[in-house]
Amino acid sequence: MKFRAKIVDAACLNHFTRVSAMIAKLAKTCALRISPQKLNFILSDKVASGGVSMWCELEQENFFSEFQMEGVSTENNAIYLELTSENLSRALKTAQNARALKVKLTNKHFPCLTVSIELLSVSSSSRIVTHDIPVKVIPRKLWKDLQEPTVPDSDVSVYLPVLKTMKSVVEKMRNLSNHLIIEANLSGDLNLKIETELVCVTTHFKDLGNPPLASEDASQDRDPAQMAEVHIDIRKLLQFLAGQQVNPTRAVCNIVSNKLVHFDLLHEDVSLQYFIPAFS
Repeated sequence: MKFRAKIVDAACLNHFTRVSAMIAKLAKTCALRISPQKLNFILSDKVASGGVSMWCELEQENFFSEFQMEGVSTENNAIYLELTSENLSRALKTAQNARALKVKLTNKHFPCLTVSIELLSVSSSSRIVTHDIPVKVIPRKLWKDLQEPTVPDSDVSVYLPVLKTMKSVVEKMRNLSNHLIIEANLSGDLNLKIETELVCVTTHFKDLGNPPLASEDASQDRDPAQMAEVHIDIRKLLQFLAGQQVNPTRAVCNIVSNKLVHFDLLHEDVSLQYFIPAFS
């Protein structure tokens, strides 16, 4: 296995740094899948067992000026690594205003992602800062558990409001309950609801719109005003919202009634799928 890559564009470097910071907030440890065209950050906790699941995808050509890799074999041309997300994010934080960044898979008594950052000094000469991030190579037999998740047919899909606004609302609701009800319909309405023995609080978002295909698929047999709902752990939703570093160009909420909620976010050059199971 071999992997080396380089970023020289400042905007690409800043964007990659923000993505790594987002992943660090969403997952303590994750799998990194390296393939010739893409990088994927994967969290594969079993949704059926109450865990969240994440699939983040980056097109490598949108970030790297140089990219070389050889997978475990010609037939399975990929590399799967397990790493602590915060270690990568912390290393990249030192890359602000860097001239270049290099990432390489190395073996220094144990497998590492070696991040080398070329920084300009006051005298205009450059200096190199190197971080060795320990990783575990995930064997081929476990790859089947780290594939892109299949998205079940949703009852309702709706566009999300501005995520910062949604985060502010959920933070306040967190003081009232650990459980949250998300409701949405095919008229573009989204409700966030708290129900306890003492209080019932609902925040309404109107006219958000529905993705065209979702509306067409469901419109034949579903009343547009009928709400689909799912009860979730509010802390898992807040972790997801707190992890967002940039506003996505598109954000969709897909509800599978009483089973799970699936968030589909498209950032510039990055797509993120995040699954939160119904509260059990």
